[in-house]
Amino acid sequence: MSDMINEAAEAPVDFIRAIVAEEVKAGKHGGNVMTRFPPEPNGYLHIGHAKALCLDFGIADEFNGKCNLRMDDTNPTKENYEYVNSIIEDVKWLGFDPEERIYFASDYFERMYECAVELIKRGKAYVCDLSFEEWEQYRGNLTEPGKNSPNRDRSVEENLDLFQRMRNGEFEDGAMVLRAKIDMASPNINMRDPVLYRIRREHHFRHGDKWCIYPMYDFAHPLEDAFEGITHSLCTLEFEIHRPFYDWLLETLDYPHRPRQIEFSRLNLNYTVMSKRKLLQLVKENHVNGWDDPRMPTISGLRRRGVPAAAVRNFIKGVGITKFDGVTDMVRLENSIREELNATAPRFLAVLDPIPVEIINYPETPVEPLIAVNNPEDPEAGSRELAFGRKLYIDRADFMIEPPKGYFRLAPGKEVRLRYGYYIKCESYETDADGNVTKVLCSYDPETRGGSSPDGRKVKGTIHWVNADTAIEAEIRLYDRLFTAEFPGLENGEKVDFLTQLNPDSVKTVTGYLEPALGALAVGSVVQFERTGYFAVDPDTEKAGKMVFNRTVSLKDSWNKKK
Repeated sequence: MSDMINEAAEAPVDFIRAIVAEEVKAGKHGGNVMTRFPPEPNGYLHIGHAKALCLDFGIADEFNGKCNLRMDDTNPTKENYEYVNSIIEDVKWLGFDPEERIYFASDYFERMYECAVELIKRGKAYVCDLSFEEWEQYRGNLTEPGKNSPNRDRSVEENLDLFQRMRNGEFEDGAMVLRAKIDMASPNINMRDPVLYRIRREHHFRHGDKWCIYPMYDFAHPLEDAFEGITHSLCTLEFEIHRPFYDWLLETLDYPHRPRQIEFSRLNLNYTVMSKRKLLQLVKENHVNGWDDPRMPTISGLRRRGVPAAAVRNFIKGVGITKFDGVTDMVRLENSIREELNATAPRFLAVLDPIPVEIINYPETPVEPLIAVNNPEDPEAGSRELAFGRKLYIDRADFMIEPPKGYFRLAPGKEVRLRYGYYIKCESYETDADGNVTKVLCSYDPETRGGSSPDGRKVKGTIHWVNADTAIEAEIRLYDRLFTAEFPGLENGEKVDFLTQLNPDSVKTVTGYLEPALGALAVGSVVQFERTGYFAVDPDTEKAGKMVFNRTVSLKDSWNKKK
């Protein structure tokens, strides 16, 4: 938690933090701060949720307050414990601890029902049996006011009776609803007698078949905040138009403690989708391998890909909190990942597209230890031994028979430096019937151990390598962006099926050869394959019988070049 405290101390000042600071200073709510993060457990959290999560928990930490983790389980058709458990895991992985403050909206159902009854008694709610078609006619639109429902003037006694019978299950689904009685002529459509309860016979994953009526989110949300003593209810901008009802409900019920709802812009990221409906479609239709597929923008997908939690928090901090909608470039997230891993990830040698090299003037049997630095950015990271020998692998891209001008890697008659090793020179090469290089024959200069020459000879190229006799074979999954379109679902300004814009090259699997030390890494470990990128040990390693690595991110942004 020390890292979290340091991050909080350096937290940027934004308009929400300024509001909270001013209210704390003025002694509002007794100077206390209580926030909440209220996800609906109908899917896995994604990078967009991380913005709200970091804001809710971050402000609580910064002002010595508390943040509740509340599962908004008011829609029984899509919710389950799988999502609940994943949400809790993601929140904790990001570095926030709700401690014992994990709540469920469904545990307040009885209290919410009592609040609805109280509204009826005060003449502020009524049971309405308009059909959907009639509802559309009576509601009006943005330019025309609505009309009062014929049921609006039912007596308190009749409304109480009907609402009780709704709860008892005497009516069919959709036969009637409970509505607030506000103003059908309001310019804000959300204030035109909004629905508070609907009949829905669905099995609730926590309460079974106890309820056949369920509260609407706009009704449940302010009550949950009030029940929990929330001081600042932070929501994304689409809830701004719902704030008048939020305030109306708590004022009408005379709640002495009234949270303040404040809205901010949501996180929009290009080259991905963050609609839960679309993410669920990707999972259900097997376009990806589950919610934690490393190509998904989910927190679990990012974690499996090897993205550090600190990189996500730093990315969110850099995006900032505003009232203006915009689109954040995926490059910003990728750069945040690189910055974090550059400082923390140990370096190793790996060859993902191997071509054999034989050092023809090196002895057949000895294996010579060479010293390699684990992370030049971290003096405390130490060093390790590499096994040098006669037979090596280098990357196929590091050798060309007829290199272009400016190519400083290995070629016939040219000399390069092996990382942490010796200077080698290509003496000859072998090819197959199709002209593909099958082996490169080189000589080495034994006076250049460690990568420098005593005679002052300089070489411009340094390439990585592994010992062919000691290297381990591994499955390497080269992940890329899931979509080819910057804004999936749009093409030339027109709506299209977002699935048609899936990137066919979003993952490629190759066999790589790695230095043996990589075989001892635990699942989730993240390292840099020198000159290649950052890679994480995938959980599939445990069942594959060999190491499986996911590419977290490349060393440099190559996407703009593709475009």
